[in-house]
Amino acid sequence: MAGEKPNISHDQNFKNLILDYPIQAIELFCPQEAAALDESVRITPIRQEQLKERLGERFRELDVPLMAEWPNGRREAILFVFEAETNPRRFSIHRLAHYCLDLSDLCQTQGVVPVVVFLHSNGKEPLSLELGSERYTYLAFQYIHCALAELKALDYLSSQNLIARLCLSLMDWPQSQKLRVYASAVQGLSTLEADPEKQLKYLDFVDIYSALDDNEMIRYQQQYPQESNTMATLSERLRAEGMEKGMQQGMQQGKQQGMHEGVEATLRKQIALKFGPIPKWADHQLASASDAQLDEWVTRILTAESLDELLG
Repeated sequence: MAGEKPNISHDQNFKNLILDYPIQAIELFCPQEAAALDESVRITPIRQEQLKERLGERFRELDVPLMAEWPNGRREAILFVFEAETNPRRFSIHRLAHYCLDLSDLCQTQGVVPVVVFLHSNGKEPLSLELGSERYTYLAFQYIHCALAELKALDYLSSQNLIARLCLSLMDWPQSQKLRVYASAVQGLSTLEADPEKQLKYLDFVDIYSALDDNEMIRYQQQYPQESNTMATLSERLRAEGMEKGMQQGMQQGKQQGMHEGVEATLRKQIALKFGPIPKWADHQLASASDAQLDEWVTRILTAESLDELLG
């Protein structure tokens, strides 16, 4: 697998991924809980604002809590935490346990599923926590441990789980298969996601974590011309649509501005003919008037006896 990439916002990248595809995230990162989910279960993100005062800064940065609600009233908070560090001392199971207790209290549910996704792992992270005396255990805590680098990318090349396909480059794969892994991620994105804007959004995700250099990109385009052309065409089409939309908005804004200026010029001529030179205070009012104000003044000037009465 490729090494750590500098200046990557892992938290935002994976927050977007989970919020866009919560079911697929649960199926990949915590399959133990996926069996309980069906089409009747509603999954929504928990508002971050209500947690900020209670949760530690570190977990506020990398967490994505979701609420799963069943038709019978059952509620379960599923907490995803992303750990990008390789140093086990950076991960605190005590802090995670505290976080889960706060989440349970704030959401009024005892159903809390903590999931920690390690982008890198050295196998030394504590998996459970027990507090108590020699005679009794008074608190037992554990979480679902998912180390992406321990998953075999070749096992997910044809997966129907979009998140699995997008994360292929973060899994374990032989260096000789780098282009194949990248191509499978792009294929998954183009076949499993129908929204062109999301396709373009997550093509960036794939590119960030695959980090193909110029020579590798040339080889990829030669070996996988269909996938390369599909995404290049999509990118160009979205850019063209964006430019066309911007031009239309600009033309519409220009048309409206022209009409506004025409009404203002006509009103100024009428005022000068009826009341004489326009004083500075009235000039300022006319220059800053809205379309509705100009229309009203154009009508009122027929009956107004003075400039004060017209613009008052």
